[in-house]
Amino acid sequence: MEGIMYFDQAATSWPKPPAVMEAMMNCMQEYAANPGRGSHQMAVKSSRVLFDTRKNLAKLFSIKNPNDISFALNTTQALNQAIKGFVKPGDHVICTNIEHNSVRRPLEHLRASGQVELTYIRNDVQGNIRLDELKQALRSNTSLVVVNHSSNLLGTIMPVAEIGEICRMHGAKLLVDAAQSAGILPIHVGNMNIDMLAFPGHKGLLGPQGTGGLYVHPNIDLEPLLHGGTGSQSEAIHQPTVRPDRYEAGTQNTVGIAGLNEGVKFILSETIEKIHEKEWNLTQRLMEGLLGIKGVTILGPALGQNKTGIVSFNIHDADSSEVAFILDQSFQIAVRSGYHCSPLAHESAGTLASGAVRASIGYFTTNEEVDALIQAVKEIQTQYAK
Repeated sequence: MEGIMYFDQAATSWPKPPAVMEAMMNCMQEYAANPGRGSHQMAVKSSRVLFDTRKNLAKLFSIKNPNDISFALNTTQALNQAIKGFVKPGDHVICTNIEHNSVRRPLEHLRASGQVELTYIRNDVQGNIRLDELKQALRSNTSLVVVNHSSNLLGTIMPVAEIGEICRMHGAKLLVDAAQSAGILPIHVGNMNIDMLAFPGHKGLLGPQGTGGLYVHPNIDLEPLLHGGTGSQSEAIHQPTVRPDRYEAGTQNTVGIAGLNEGVKFILSETIEKIHEKEWNLTQRLMEGLLGIKGVTILGPALGQNKTGIVSFNIHDADSSEVAFILDQSFQIAVRSGYHCSPLAHESAGTLASGAVRASIGYFTTNEEVDALIQAVKEIQTQYAK
């Protein structure tokens, strides 16, 4: 929309690089056939685009074999595939208190049905965990540890490499939710001891909605979440064993993946380091401005501490939904309010009763937009201070 200042990047990035839209339109006009389902030139080109996207994702995440990446509709589907496809009855699973409902609900579903035992690691008010508490929570039957790389409420960055090393020494596998870090923070699955990585295409990777994926270490075999046509081993009664077909039943989103490919190529060209530095500087600018407003409190890591571009805040005791509505209607500023699908994170932050306003920075956010948001919050604050 013309004139909108978009601070909801943690939900979906916007705007997208022009090449993303161009690739999607080109696919629709020239080769949007079923990948892997035919030998004609359109189907072959569709297959090539999917594999090229896997190769670029593998390069971004330092994955050796691109076929260890399977596409999904979003991080939620990828996490469900990883969790439900891996754990077995009698397993013990560990996660943190700041996990998104995309992790919490599948795990609670499995616990409610008596399939797994579940332990939550506590977070402090800034979202940090104590690694010694993780070590103490590990049991002989702990098969899986699930952590988000960065909290979608607090922006806290988890020590994934250290957590992965603890898991490796214990024999548990590590599943990382990269919803808020893919395309924004460096990810090296080998160096960080990541066994499974779930990621969205529509956030930091700058692709369209309806795209995402799951990396699965070659030594791990998951029970497929979906069963159906794959275009390979069609004569077999069971789901193929070959990757990525084993986890990709049904026609893939070729148009969306073509767009995702361009988003990933943009990131590889700009570099993660440049993207993170720009978002970091903008985040600090926003935090510093908001902290200068009486009655405004910011959740998560303090000014100057390492975090992603998520700045959640409250104004006095104002309802977060009302503040977000005013920002949208009166100032043309888009933010997110409420509980952000992370109620336990709000519990850790002490905002379970109020929720919070979440402003999230993206690579295309400008200094002028940040300053406009700060000024808008100043004006809103004066109304609640009366």
